[in-house]
Amino acid sequence: MTREPHVSGIVTHGGTTNVNSSAVGHRPVVNITAPRAERSADRDRERVHVGVITILDVETQAVRLALGLDEEQVDGLRFYTGRVSGPNGPTSVAAIRALGQGQRSAIAAYENLRRHHDPEVVVLTGIGGGIHRDVHEGDVVIATRVVYYDLRKHTPDGVLHRGEERESPAGVGHAVNAFFSDHHPADFPVTDPAGAARPMRMLHGPIGSGEAVIADSAAETIAYLAGFNDKILAIDMEAGGLGQICHERSAGTGRPHGWLVVRGISDLAGADKNDDHHRLASWHAAVALRKLLPYLRVGQSS
Repeated sequence: MTREPHVSGIVTHGGTTNVNSSAVGHRPVVNITAPRAERSADRDRERVHVGVITILDVETQAVRLALGLDEEQVDGLRFYTGRVSGPNGPTSVAAIRALGQGQRSAIAAYENLRRHHDPEVVVLTGIGGGIHRDVHEGDVVIATRVVYYDLRKHTPDGVLHRGEERESPAGVGHAVNAFFSDHHPADFPVTDPAGAARPMRMLHGPIGSGEAVIADSAAETIAYLAGFNDKILAIDMEAGGLGQICHERSAGTGRPHGWLVVRGISDLAGADKNDDHHRLASWHAAVALRKLLPYLRVGQSS
C-alpha cells in the first residue's frame, strides 16, 4: 500500500496571497480578541467653539455661573460644558480648572481640553495683577499678546532678562478688534450674583507672564516689563505657557491654535496685594468672557 505524502502550507502561483486573522499548519487555531468598544461619549463629542481654562476655585465658580455650564466627568477629569446663546446662535463651550498655578499646569489643562473637546479657541480666564497706571482694580484686561519674562541669565552685574513675546493667531486678533470696535469705550454696568451693581471696564493690551507672584510695585520684573513694552497692562502666571503650547501645537496639526487671555484685575501688584478682590475680579472676567463669546467663533464647527 502506497501512502500519500503529507503536505501542508500555502502555494501561490503567479499572484499574491494575503493572510489575515488566519493560522497555517497542523490543527491551526485562531484567537481573535474583540476590539475595545469606543465610548459613545467620545464618538459623539463635537469640537467646541471655545475652551476655557481657570486656575482658582473662585474663577471656576464665576465662569460656571456666568455661562450657565453643567459639569461632566470624563476619564477622571471634570469639565464644565454648555451652549451659550448669542446673536448669531449658540456658542459651544467646554471649561476645565487646571490642577495648580503656573505655566506647566496651564499647559496640562490645555492638553486635556484639546484631547477631549478640541476647541477652536482657548481662553485663559481669571484674575491678574495690574501694572500700568491706567489699570485699576475691577478692570478686565483682554490680551492677545503675552511677554514671557522668566527667561534670564544671572551675571556678576545682575540679571539679564531674555523676554519672549507670543501673539494670538490673526483670526483671534481680528475677533477681539471687532469686539472693541463695536464697544468703544468698553464700559459696562455689571451686577454680581449677590445683586450688587458696579461698573466694569474692558481694556485691550499685552500682558506679562512668569512664575513669580509679584507683590512689590518697585520690583525689578515690573521695571523690565515696562522697558520691554510700556503698553503692558497686567501680569499673570499662566499666559506664557498657553501661548507657547498653542504655538508649538500648530506645527503638528498644520492649523493655527487660537488663544486669548481674559484677566480681571484683583490687585496692583503692590505690597497691599491680598485676596480681598478675587471674587469681584473673577466675576468681571467671567462676564467679559461671555460678552466676547459671539466674536470667538472663528472656525467652521457647529
